[in-house]
Amino acid sequence: MILHSAPRWNAWWRRITQRPRVIAVFSFRYDHHLVPDLIENIRPLVDGWVAFDDRKSSGVMSNEPARRAALLEAASAWRPDWILGIDPDERLERGAPERLAPKLRAEGLVAYGFKLREMYTPDSYRTDGLWGGKIRFNLFRPPPHSHPEMADWHGRWYPRDAGYRTEIVDVNLYHLKMITPERRVARAALYEALDPDHRFQKIGYDYLADDRGLQLETIPKGRGYHPRHREDGGLWMPEPTSLRS
Repeated sequence: MILHSAPRWNAWWRRITQRPRVIAVFSFRYDHHLVPDLIENIRPLVDGWVAFDDRKSSGVMSNEPARRAALLEAASAWRPDWILGIDPDERLERGAPERLAPKLRAEGLVAYGFKLREMYTPDSYRTDGLWGGKIRFNLFRPPPHSHPEMADWHGRWYPRDAGYRTEIVDVNLYHLKMITPERRVARAALYEALDPDHRFQKIGYDYLADDRGLQLETIPKGRGYHPRHREDGGLWMPEPTSLRS
């Protein structure tokens, strides 16, 4: 397990414009090959990043709250004004820095939610049912303490009981993992194996692989993401069968 810090790419621009400092945090393991494109995607918004290399973990899945706590502690050394929590298979839309610029002037404990777009092709996302209303709270002021919600999965980066004000902003966050049917099926099976009693998500996980009623919407002009997705056919996650004894 290794923590990495990156150069402060935008430090000079921040000094000129007095723009608040944004530091990205993320971890990687099965999806490590997606990290270069992630870094390229977030580069216009952030001043640097801290990453947790989880490839030497012994178990199939390591403890997510522990990884997030370690990332937040490491990021605090940069004295960030804002933290962007993100995964290697997520991409911000091109216009995110401009849309978020005025929001970064907010004071106090604030967390911004992005519209999570589950991609079913490189250029279109699912909108029917619950799919069109998914929100991911990714951008937030540093928490008053380093520990995020102590839930194994699906928790937020910041503690709910810390008094955060939340706001949904018109920024798309594109999630690439759902593009192929194979990954959709594997993701549903993996979460079902990890959480068979649905303690962390009451609706369960079968819906992840259910394409009935599928409705797709093409990414609006000017709101795409960069770099363009390059499909490799991999699962980007452990095989569900690896959890069987």
